Amino acid sequence: MISTWRRGKSSGYRRAGDNQQSDLEVTIPTHFRCPISLELMKDPVTLSTGMTYDRESIEAWIEAGNYSCPVTNQGLTSVEQIPNHAIRKMIQNWCVENRSHGIERIPTPRVPVTPIEVMKILSEIMDAAGREDQYKCRDLVIKIKNKGKESDRNKKCIKANGAGRTLAAVFRAFAAISFEEHSGLLEEILSALTSMFPLDAEAGLLLGSPDSLICIVRFLKSGDLSTRRNAILAIKDLLFRDEELVGVLARIEGAIEAVVKLIKEPICPNSTKASLMVVYYMVSSITSTDDIRSEFADMGLVELLLEMLVDSEKSMCEKALGVLDGILFSQEAREKAYDYALTIPVIAKKILRVSDMATEFSVSIIWKLCKNEKRDDGGVLVEALQVGIFQKLLLLLQVGCGVRTKEKVTELLKLLNLYRARCECIDSMDFKKIKRPF
Repeated sequence: MISTWRRGKSSGYRRAGDNQQSDLEVTIPTHFRCPISLELMKDPVTLSTGMTYDRESIEAWIEAGNYSCPVTNQGLTSVEQIPNHAIRKMIQNWCVENRSHGIERIPTPRVPVTPIEVMKILSEIMDAAGREDQYKCRDLVIKIKNKGKESDRNKKCIKANGAGRTLAAVFRAFAAISFEEHSGLLEEILSALTSMFPLDAEAGLLLGSPDSLICIVRFLKSGDLSTRRNAILAIKDLLFRDEELVGVLARIEGAIEAVVKLIKEPICPNSTKASLMVVYYMVSSITSTDDIRSEFADMGLVELLLEMLVDSEKSMCEKALGVLDGILFSQEAREKAYDYALTIPVIAKKILRVSDMATEFSVSIIWKLCKNEKRDDGGVLVEALQVGIFQKLLLLLQVGCGVRTKEKVTELLKLLNLYRARCECIDSMDFKKIKRPF
C-alpha cells in the first residue's frame, strides 16, 4: 500500500516551463507515514508495543488520556518514546532523493529533555546555590532556560518537574544575600520563571517573600526593557494568587511609580496589560485602601486611562475600564474624573459597544460618578443625559445584564430621570450594531 503527494497548485510548487509538473505524484512509502496523522513523520519514535509514530502525534494521543497503542490496542507498559533513528534516516534519504520534486529534507529533531535530566539540572542548581556559587548557578539556569526554548514539550516537562519551586527558592536565597552582588543571576532566574507562570502555591510563596518582592521591584524600576517586562509579569502572577501582597507591594518605595511608568511609557502590549492588571488588583482588592487609590490618581492615572480608552482594542479596553472602576472608589480619583472634560462621553461610548465585561465596568463607573455628584446643578447627570446614557441604560435592561449591574442601572435611571426635562440628546449611531433579543 502506498500514499501519494500531489505537487501542484495546492503545494505552491511548479517548475518553470514544465506544465506537466503540476500533475506529478510522489509516492510515499507507507512505513514513512504516522499511523495517527497519516503524514510524513518528522520525528519517528517507537513505543513499547514496537509501533512507530510521529512524536507530536503520539504525545497528543497520550496527553489525551489514552494509554494503549493506537494501532494494536495493546496497553502500554511504558509511555517512554524511543527515537527511531533508522526510520528517520531513511525518511531523510528519501526526501533528498526526491528534492527535484520540491520535497524538502526534514531536519534532524532535537532530543527532547527528560524528567530525569530536568531533575538532575535542578539538583545541581540547588547544590550550587548551597555553596553560594552564583556563576555555576547562573550557567545552569541559562541551560535549563535554553532547554525550555527548544520546544513546548520541553517547557511542559521542565515546569512539571518542579523547576518553578527550585528557581523561586534560589531567587529568594540570593536576593536575601545581596541584590547588587547577584543581580545578573537574579535577572536570569526571573527570565526563566516567566515561562513557568502561573506558579504553583509553594513557588508563589517563595517568590512572594519580602526579599524576593523587593528585588523584583528594583528590577521593575531600573532594569532594561526585557527585565522590566519580566518583573511586571512576575508581580501580576503573585498578586493574582495572594491579595495580601497588595499592601506589601504598596509599601515598597517606588513600586507604584514604576508600575504607572510602564503604562505611561509602554514597552509592549503584554507589559501594558500586565501593568493594568497589577493596578487592578491593587485598587480592587479587599485589602486595598483609599490611600493607594489616591496615590494612583495623583500620578495622573485617571486621565491616562481615559485617553487610552479613546482608541484601544477589546482586551486593553476591558482592563483599563476595570482599573478606572476600582480607582473611583476614592473621592480624590472621582474629582479627577469630574475635572476631565471627556470622562462621561468616553465611558458612555463603551456601553454596549465592546463586550459584556466592558459594559458592566462602564455602568459601574457612571454609577459611581452620578451617585456621588455633589453639585447642586447635577452637572454629571445632565452631561450623561446629553450623551444618551438614559436610552442606553433602558436598552441594556432589555438586552439583559447581571444582577448587580441591573441594580446600578435601575438606580441610575431614577437619578437621571430627575433631570430629563432639562436637556436630552440621543446619538442614534450608538445603537446601530445592537442586536434585538427577539
